[in-house]
Amino acid sequence: MTYTLGMAGRTLTALTGLGLCVAAWASPAGAQENFEIQVYGSETVAPGSTMVELHSNVAAEGSRRTENGVLRTQGAFHETLEITQGIASWFETGLYVFTSIQPDTSWEWVGTHIRPRVRAPESWELPVGLSLSAELGYQRRAFSTDAWTLELRPIIDRQWGRWYVAINPTLERAIKGESVDRGFEFSPAAKVSYNATPTVAIGLEYYGSLGRVTHFDRPRDQQHQLFPVIDLDLGPRWEFNAGIGFGLTPSTDRLIVKMILGYRFNWAGGAGR
Repeated sequence: MTYTLGMAGRTLTALTGLGLCVAAWASPAGAQENFEIQVYGSETVAPGSTMVELHSNVAAEGSRRTENGVLRTQGAFHETLEITQGIASWFETGLYVFTSIQPDTSWEWVGTHIRPRVRAPESWELPVGLSLSAELGYQRRAFSTDAWTLELRPIIDRQWGRWYVAINPTLERAIKGESVDRGFEFSPAAKVSYNATPTVAIGLEYYGSLGRVTHFDRPRDQQHQLFPVIDLDLGPRWEFNAGIGFGLTPSTDRLIVKMILGYRFNWAGGAGR
């Protein structure tokens, strides 16, 4: 374990150094909502268990001024509390509380989302993991031009030996706000990782926002991010993911550092591991 954690520390140090080099030339980007940056796997939380996660990220190079009433992202720390309750072997429900620590040190509540999710039972013996989440939520006008939004996220994943692949072809739409007329928009996410050791996986995550499903935005108006990431296996109850994201278009925050830390509580009678 000592060797594994040392390797993880060196990997994170290398990623951070690379990120600081990029920050030296990265240009300002348009405002973007980055409160929960994660590619979902198909597995759901077991019944009788509760997963508590803290999603933390900061835009080292992002938007530098208020745009259309939305606060700048550069220098703002986004802290999201996610609590997911396992209800059945095929069903869970998650609750998100989004907050933002602004550069002036004020801590702001951003909004709250709820996310039920179902998965294909293992008895179906599918060649891939398969699940579907639906996320409904509210966010304040200072952080989004849309007050109420809906997200539909199909999740497909598979493990091949040391390799893991997950694809989230996500559809999002505004229910109340300035983007209602745009209908559903396509925001895909994907992940590829490799288990370098039994407890350390290194990988690459992709996040995009291409625009309306009926007519994609111009390439410069789309959002595309790549995150070199590291995942640590700290035990069956823990989850740890960290990475540095690089924006590839002018509409994307150019440099984001993120971390996810989670712990699962197994209650009396729960099906914990």
